[in-house]
Amino acid sequence: MTQQQSAESVLTGVRNFRDVGGLPTVDGLRVRDGRLYRSGHLAHATEQDRAFLAGLGLRTVFDFRNSADQALEGPDVTLPGVRNVNIPLTDPSDSADFWRLVREGTLAQLRAALPDGQGAASMAASYREMVLTRTAEHGRVLRALAAGEVPALLHCSAGKDRAGLAVAVVLLALGVERDAITADYLKSGAPHRRYRVRRGPDAEGGPSPEVMELLAPLFDAHEEYLRAAFGQIDHTWGGVDRYLAEGLGLTLADRERLRGHLLTRG
Repeated sequence: MTQQQSAESVLTGVRNFRDVGGLPTVDGLRVRDGRLYRSGHLAHATEQDRAFLAGLGLRTVFDFRNSADQALEGPDVTLPGVRNVNIPLTDPSDSADFWRLVREGTLAQLRAALPDGQGAASMAASYREMVLTRTAEHGRVLRALAAGEVPALLHCSAGKDRAGLAVAVVLLALGVERDAITADYLKSGAPHRRYRVRRGPDAEGGPSPEVMELLAPLFDAHEEYLRAAFGQIDHTWGGVDRYLAEGLGLTLADRERLRGHLLTRG
């Protein structure tokens, strides 16, 4: 049994957890095992989950949820010797409206908000927006990792969108191949990793097939979402190097320190 399989068999209150180690860079290196992890939120971690996470030797947990998400799900559990850093990547009002639609939206509201293709288009647009408007936050994460805040766990609510994009940005800075970044991102769509959608007890339509089909684009991992983020980076900055330097304020020394902490040979 691999470490990844072991983690997924142990963790019952934390979804979408995995080690990002092993991904290849364009210059023949790979991401070190046990240095960079990603997951959904830790608010419902069991005692067994806490013991497993504590055994990873984490130094920092980056939580990309905002206050509306935390009010709904609860704060992360505390882990001994771990620094919890909250860096919201979306506004509370956006999340409040989002969760209201997901939990309580009527069929008419869902059909109006998420007609054919609109859910996926909205998700792609949100990735582009995060690339453009959350440069300070992404730069802060990269500088913290470059300063040695590792091993680190990056998470949001589901571990797919905000954490998925933040992990992708880190991997781009390391020089990981885009196809490898995308392949890792798409793992969040596996049924056992996907966020458990909960509808309110009085919500019209409940969790009917039609309701779940309308909501699916919001919780699925689609290549087009990450591709939209990459496209925005290329369109606005002309490529990753200028994005990191001009958009995120990352120096060459920062990038070298980051690579030193997170990459290895062979």
